[in-house]
Amino acid sequence: MTEETPGFGESAEQPDVPSGGATPDEKAPQAEGPSTEEGPAAPAGDANQVAGLTAQLDQVRTALNERTADLQRLQAEYQNYRRRVERDKVTVKEIAAANLLTELLPTLDDVGRAREHGELLGGFKSVAEALETVVAKMGLQQFGKEGEPFDPTIHEALMHSYAPDVTETTCVAILQPGYRIGERVVRPARVAVAEPQPGAQTVKAEGSEGSEGNEPAPAKADGKAEGADGAQDKESGGPDEG
Repeated sequence: MTEETPGFGESAEQPDVPSGGATPDEKAPQAEGPSTEEGPAAPAGDANQVAGLTAQLDQVRTALNERTADLQRLQAEYQNYRRRVERDKVTVKEIAAANLLTELLPTLDDVGRAREHGELLGGFKSVAEALETVVAKMGLQQFGKEGEPFDPTIHEALMHSYAPDVTETTCVAILQPGYRIGERVVRPARVAVAEPQPGAQTVKAEGSEGSEGNEPAPAKADGKAEGADGAQDKESGGPDEG
């Protein structure tokens, strides 16, 4: 007599039970199915995204280059503006100083004449020297000396004469000194000029030409030749006359 173990028969009959659903082994492939079908579409989407990012990057680079060029152009314009402003400031300063010092030139001329005549004494001397120091700090320079060559750009000739001891047009007297600020001439020097005497140059030229033109030797040779010819004629003519 055999006894049936409870549950053994039920477990043995489970494989024969008709299953309306899928077993665990059959469900796994079904779960993996959708991922296998969507796999090929992923690379196409990534390529489009990369292409879009590349286009955006190119646009950003183009915009950056344009902004950099604009910045460089603005910086160059600013540097040119600064240089122009500095140059204009210097020019305006020189013009203002020149206008002020031009008004002081007659006073400086009076100071110079007083010094030449020995009248620059006492308190007047101290004031005059202080004035000259101030105008020198402002850039005023005096020029014009006797014996220097005449330059029409910085000299104004008021008197003219001839002198035998000069070889070119020379300033022989300074009637009024000239003044300038840097390279800007505030007032030209008023001078008396002397030129070489034209007669001395002509005489010298004629003397040099005469010394070169003297040729006494050919004349003596001609004389000797003429004398020899005359002697021959005289000797030949003697017998004919007899």
